[in-house]
Amino acid sequence: MRITAIDVEPMRLPLDPPFLAAWDPVPRRHFDATLVRIRTSEGITGYGSGDAMDGFAGYADLFIGTDPLRIARHVAVLDTIAFHGRRYWPIEAALWDIAGKVAGLPVATLFGGALDAIDCYASFGRSASPAERADAVVAAREAGFRAVKIRIAREDPAAGLAAVRAARAVAGDELVIMTDLNQWWRMPGDVGAALDLAAVRRIAEELTDLGVLWLEEPLPAADLAGMRTLREQVGIKVAGGEMARSAGELLGALTAGALDVVQPDAVLAFGMSRARTVAEVALLSGRWYTPHTWTNGLGLLANFHVAAGVGGGPYLEYPYDPPGWTPQRRDFFLAEPLTIGADGCLRLPQEPGLGAVIDTEAVARLRLS
Repeated sequence: MRITAIDVEPMRLPLDPPFLAAWDPVPRRHFDATLVRIRTSEGITGYGSGDAMDGFAGYADLFIGTDPLRIARHVAVLDTIAFHGRRYWPIEAALWDIAGKVAGLPVATLFGGALDAIDCYASFGRSASPAERADAVVAAREAGFRAVKIRIAREDPAAGLAAVRAARAVAGDELVIMTDLNQWWRMPGDVGAALDLAAVRRIAEELTDLGVLWLEEPLPAADLAGMRTLREQVGIKVAGGEMARSAGELLGALTAGALDVVQPDAVLAFGMSRARTVAEVALLSGRWYTPHTWTNGLGLLANFHVAAGVGGGPYLEYPYDPPGWTPQRRDFFLAEPLTIGADGCLRLPQEPGLGAVIDTEAVARLRLS
């Protein structure tokens, strides 16, 4: 079996301008989605999605004509490309989709088969007023979620803390709350000053009083000592690494005692195979693996298969922030959106591969020229 073609189809996500403005005042291509199709000589097609895949055509010849099941070889090639600035990890997701289809098994089974369902937390993507966030928490509970994550903008942490207080007030002690400061990495052009350790420590102390489970990306990636200080002296769990450049970066953070929760996104950070390695090291160290999943339904599926395969958790991130960001909008090119059950869990598709069914009409309708 050989790879005969790789198709890359960029699409415009059907999002409302108010949601885009709340997320980023100058929305760019990170709100688009790209579908990757890898076709084989045996008629098997694998699908992947996540990063934008800009410029991939110049590298396609490194894969055409090769055996799609030699995934370790392809990961090594993708590593060399990533060194020069492009992260094309949706290619690996599509290759694992092919491998699962050839084996007749879900990818999670190939990764270890530890779980077939994981409890999800509703991951809110935008900053919101305390009243808005309280209403959103109530709605999320009614939708079945038993945990939520609230964004705290570094530009106005007081407002973020107020939103967490409002969420706790309406939800009581039964709801698990996580928070995210988003300081590990930056959007293009964001050169504003980061909150320093002293300021973050004050935030972490209040969050601890509010019973928050973890504080995500509280400091820039290089400040491993600061994150270890928060863990050891404040007592809050520290999460991070969703967009780490390499597995070594996160393994170093674990060795330095900086993280309780590792979160590499398998289709954005450094791929499914490397994410599996980091996850297994974290789990053997008594830490948690709960990957970032803010791309689309196919990206969520790829991360879900890794987490279910190795036994990640105790939660899986589920991007959810109605009315702007709904399962239908997030999963717009899948035949059916991925939805949680009444118990708050997402269940693993049992079809071979990643289990994605593509809505070809939606792809054609929203394709970027």
